[in-house]
Amino acid sequence: MTPLPPLSRRTLGAASLAGALGLALAACGDSTQAADGSAASDAGGATAGSVEVEDNNGAQTVQTPPASVVATDNRTFETLEAWGVTLTAAARALMPTTIGYKDDESIIDLGNHREPDLEAVVAAEPTLIINGQRFADYHDDFVRLAPDATILELDPRDDQPFADELKRQVSVLGTVFGKEAEAEQLGADLDAAMARVTAAYDSADTVMAVNVSGGEIGFIAPGGGRTLGWAFDALGLTPALEVEGSSDDHQGDDISVEAIAASNPAWILVMDRDAAVSADDPAYEPAAEILEASEALASVTAVAEGNIVYMPADTYTNESIQTYTEYFNALADALEQKA
Repeated sequence: MTPLPPLSRRTLGAASLAGALGLALAACGDSTQAADGSAASDAGGATAGSVEVEDNNGAQTVQTPPASVVATDNRTFETLEAWGVTLTAAARALMPTTIGYKDDESIIDLGNHREPDLEAVVAAEPTLIINGQRFADYHDDFVRLAPDATILELDPRDDQPFADELKRQVSVLGTVFGKEAEAEQLGADLDAAMARVTAAYDSADTVMAVNVSGGEIGFIAPGGGRTLGWAFDALGLTPALEVEGSSDDHQGDDISVEAIAASNPAWILVMDRDAAVSADDPAYEPAAEILEASEALASVTAVAEGNIVYMPADTYTNESIQTYTEYFNALADALEQKA
């Protein structure tokens, strides 16, 4: 069986301003009242007011519909675009090409987390900043630069199940943008994809997760490794190898092809980090070429039987709930084909 290639992503069109202004959301007890006693409405027909939600920092009051939205958390970009939310500013430099916002010049670019243009947020006059992931350390800067904005931070918390945290994130955003049903569906889709994997997986088959970057194979530790480590416990996967002192490093931990070969995993799960950040570089080597062309790995069960399942190419700069749903469905497809 030929190993499954990295999953492609469908690029959505940029959202229109009219669509975002038309998002309907019921106010939570403090709607602005017109003189005749009816709730005041914005030009798009949505009831103006506010909603109370909980984020990682506690209770937050969000103006509804948000007049100016800024987004820096990679995990939220695909969801916001799918819901037709218009952004006034965002970390466009961090976005994968599969996100239509990336090339939308009407959106102020705050740059990437290594060289951010934080002051640019002032021009956006935000009422809501969806902050997190690589920009999490800039929370206080946004408080200083945009004192009138509500800042929502919904990064997955370390002491909670990761899948539940992904669902919590879209649930809160669904409340803010009047997309509760859509958020619930995203959560249900993730649950269904994970259930497919657990139903099709044979615990006698050992699994290894790796991250390929700069031509090197990194070990993604079961339990704590970046991106896929959490999936071992959540899906009941049997690790082919466990390394003492492993980390959640973004490139994975050092591992030799000999160590991979010796552990002989029946399945290999792969995130190609460079596919998201260096695909246009002439020196880029796709993960599939590195793994499948290695003579040292040729006799490994996962390689010999084509049991290698690659995450979507944009995973490293996306990591949305949709990313995981898509991947787990692909993994379930591969497992079911071998059942």
